[in-house]
Amino acid sequence: MKPSRLLLIALLLAPLAALAQARPNVLLIMADDFRDFGGAFTKDVVKTPNLDRLRARGTTFERAYVQYPVCNPSRCSMMTGLRAEQTGIVGNDVPLRQRMPDVITLPQLFKEAGWQAHAFGKLYHLGGGRDVEARQQWMDAGRSWHTAQAFEATKTGRKMLEGRDVTAGALKWCHWGAADGTDDDQPDGQIAAATVAMIQKAGDTPWFIGCGFMKPHDPFIAPKKYFDMYPPDSLKPWTDPADMTPVRKEHVSSGDYAKAFGKFTAQEWRELFRAYCACTSFMDAQLGRVLDALDKKQLWDKTVIVFVGDHGYHTGERQWWNKNTLFERSCRAPLIIAAPGMKGGRTTHSFAEFVDVYPTVADFCGLKMPHAGAGASLRPVLADPAASIKDAAFTLLVRNPNLHAQSVRTARWRFTRWSDGRTELFDHAADPEELRDVSAQHGGTIAELTARLQTLPPFTSK
Repeated sequence: MKPSRLLLIALLLAPLAALAQARPNVLLIMADDFRDFGGAFTKDVVKTPNLDRLRARGTTFERAYVQYPVCNPSRCSMMTGLRAEQTGIVGNDVPLRQRMPDVITLPQLFKEAGWQAHAFGKLYHLGGGRDVEARQQWMDAGRSWHTAQAFEATKTGRKMLEGRDVTAGALKWCHWGAADGTDDDQPDGQIAAATVAMIQKAGDTPWFIGCGFMKPHDPFIAPKKYFDMYPPDSLKPWTDPADMTPVRKEHVSSGDYAKAFGKFTAQEWRELFRAYCACTSFMDAQLGRVLDALDKKQLWDKTVIVFVGDHGYHTGERQWWNKNTLFERSCRAPLIIAAPGMKGGRTTHSFAEFVDVYPTVADFCGLKMPHAGAGASLRPVLADPAASIKDAAFTLLVRNPNLHAQSVRTARWRFTRWSDGRTELFDHAADPEELRDVSAQHGGTIAELTARLQTLPPFTSK
């Protein structure tokens, strides 16, 4: 073939190649109730080799914060790029479209721009019980996704080889079990398998795949081999110091949960901690299967990968085993982003909020948010981990129609202001576990941070 003809072909193909490069795939991986490392739950304890593989490929945000520390509000906030004050969704009882029927979600933006969009597992909160149509509505199938699928354990996977209800029935969710069967007898194994199959099937059409793992969320069930990774005597659960500042009863619930946790023995705390670690390693192994698929298809340079936990989790701090507080352990969550052209194996202390995920992914794929979002693209931080796009992160919490709180985390402080005027201030320079309220000593700081909170959209319980 003549050189001139080769040149002509190259010139014709160049725009197509550029278009393909500008339309990378998106893989959004979510883990349920997966706290960031810290406190009793550290990398010295839990085994997550596949999360480490992803960290080596991307940038780890050590100061990433959710806008509401509960599943449904956090996910709706992230998927719309709006704060919970703006979505009005502050509980697990209201699906997104009931409040925001016309909002263009993150995956919907890509779906309408020509990406294939498929969800496996828990991306939005799951609801609807056995009503198939209601389940699809909770998953936002047809709007956010071309297809959305949820999974259940098999009959074999529901057989427990060992386990216990640690509250004697007081809290139906609070039990653990080392299950019979293989990974694929549990929902997370099936979610990984379905995600891998779609990656292999998708071909050259750009895709947006949501892979929503169910663990380490309760009930704390995983195949027995993951429990065997953590001999009970090898674990040391968190113990609150005796001089810790008490907080108002509404901050850490004083209801049935607190009553049950208050009766826990050291053995029961240890059992739950072991089960949480086992479920985390189980989730991590399924993550590894998905990463293997990226390796096999050589997709790392063609895919934006985002890994998040939907919020943090207390594993014993303040005698609390759950999320739904405005402490660091509940508000801070894992965030790892790997994108084409960005170096891997880096960690940043730059602040990030989950409302930043939407504009970041859109930015890398050449799309624009269709509405004014509350966040900003994290692309400058991915290019330079020393860069910063914000100096604070904000989280909302609602206790009842008459009481809510907003919290701001800066480099040094966490400040929380309740709607009845009460405040809490913690100095992270001296107290990273937020054990001692220093409000009385720092009036100037409280005034400054109160002004920061007043820049947030107002919240109304209606």
